[in-house]
Amino acid sequence: MFYPDFATLHIGQPPQKFKVILDTGSANLWVPSSDCRTYSCRMHKTYDSSLSSTYRKNGTSFEIHYGSGSMVGHVSQDSFAIGDLNVQDQLFAEATVARGFTNTKFDGILGLGFASISVNGISPPFYSMLDQGLLDEPVFAFYLSDTYKGCKSQVTFGGIDKEHFSGALVKIPLRRKAYWEIDFDALDFGDNSTELQNTGAILDTGSSLISLPPALFDQVNEKIGATLDSKGRYVLECDKVPSMPSLTFVLGGFDFTIGPYDYSHKNGDLCMSALVPMDFPSPTGPLAVLGDAFLRKWYSVYDFGNNAIGLAQSKRKE
Repeated sequence: MFYPDFATLHIGQPPQKFKVILDTGSANLWVPSSDCRTYSCRMHKTYDSSLSSTYRKNGTSFEIHYGSGSMVGHVSQDSFAIGDLNVQDQLFAEATVARGFTNTKFDGILGLGFASISVNGISPPFYSMLDQGLLDEPVFAFYLSDTYKGCKSQVTFGGIDKEHFSGALVKIPLRRKAYWEIDFDALDFGDNSTELQNTGAILDTGSSLISLPPALFDQVNEKIGATLDSKGRYVLECDKVPSMPSLTFVLGGFDFTIGPYDYSHKNGDLCMSALVPMDFPSPTGPLAVLGDAFLRKWYSVYDFGNNAIGLAQSKRKE
């Protein structure tokens, strides 16, 4: 748990190699630029447009903010490849200033959200895959492994991989086409059941945590007893983790349960909670963000054609 999953991406001709987070919570592609002079960029691979025969200058300014960092730069155009997919003429951002990414194991981010949240109205990479006829179906799917058990995560573009889930694949309609967001009806934990009104849940492969509306977080945290330390982490008593309650998320009328070892993480002598409070004010919120701590338990399908999300129990490596 709490391990970042990233993919190999190649940009330009000849190809320049990057490690990127595949992020359903954003919609743009960016990598560090060779013109970037911040320390964060010096710790990562950078894109040099002068080395690519397929580069086309754009130059429009670009800025994006995430929960844990931000970048500023300019827009460029080039081809990119991921797996066996080769996308032509993609607009993306070169970061000339990047903050909050110094110690990450990835170089950039490939967003898989909808065009409505794309900075500068740039057509997202997944849209380019569809427009260029590269996919059999307008879907992609994630299997996020228990990384510490040695098995690899997988993203499938244009279909699903039935080898990575068991049981029924439940389809839940989207609330709106911005984030990959579905109805969050209730949360059951221990003897408690909290029904929610007008609340959404965003499935976000770019986040390792589970963010809950503050009032709901307080109710759950009272049960599990996490305390905030000086570094802003919610710390648990390790000997109490086995007896902590399971959490059942009621999403679009269906139940999806994770256990205490799914939403906790041991780091040395410390046990930390993956649950954090986050306030999304109206009209966007209230919202929860279900990151990898949830998605490692549930195989997720992002169905662009039917405006829906599919969820099924992931197969775990024993």
